[in-house]
Amino acid sequence: MTQPDIDELSGARADLLCFLVATVAASYALTKEWRVDHIVESCRIWLKRNVVKMDWLDRIRIGQLALKIARRDLKGAGIAIRQSDVQALFTGEMGLNHASTVVQKMMRLCREATGTAG
Repeated sequence: MTQPDIDELSGARADLLCFLVATVAASYALTKEWRVDHIVESCRIWLKRNVVKMDWLDRIRIGQLALKIARRDLKGAGIAIRQSDVQALFTGEMGLNHASTVVQKMMRLCREATGTAG
């Protein structure tokens, strides 16, 4: 069975971006370092879990965008991720916790960044 491209699934690019933003923001809250290796691994995990493929150059671009949003745009949107907030961002299976208001705010930023309505 062939994996669909990420752009064949409605909202998948924004979902991936939000997952990456949450991952890098959580990592920073825990380590006080902006870890690029976490973005690369998180992207790989998300794509595998969702059985979706994405071109390597698009992976680099979305990773850079996630880092930019986490470093600069979250604060401007009134989103601060503290160490105590990290667990609430994710489910037990390490998916995004869409019930979290912080994740909902992140998702709005990511939809705007990807040009996805919703």
